[in-house]
Amino acid sequence: MVKQYTFQPKGVCSREMRIAYEDNKIVSLEVIGGCHGNLQGIAALVKGMDIDEAIARLEGINCHGRGTSCPDQFSKALKEIKALN
Repeated sequence: MVKQYTFQPKGVCSREMRIAYEDNKIVSLEVIGGCHGNLQGIAALVKGMDIDEAIARLEGINCHGRGTSCPDQFSKALKEIKALN
């Protein structure tokens, strides 16, 4: 069964991430705000990806010295999903 999770990122331009997932796989990602083209690309790349693999690839990415980025915030959202299940 596909589950939905909504995450409010901090320290980045995006305002909301809507994640659909099932059986430790990312079904879809929709990001509100941020760099539209780049975030559409990330959403396409992570579709069908294992949650643990996405965390490993995206965690720690830094945007303009902010100490975080939209991909890093997405990895934090995925960690929250893992903690729920």
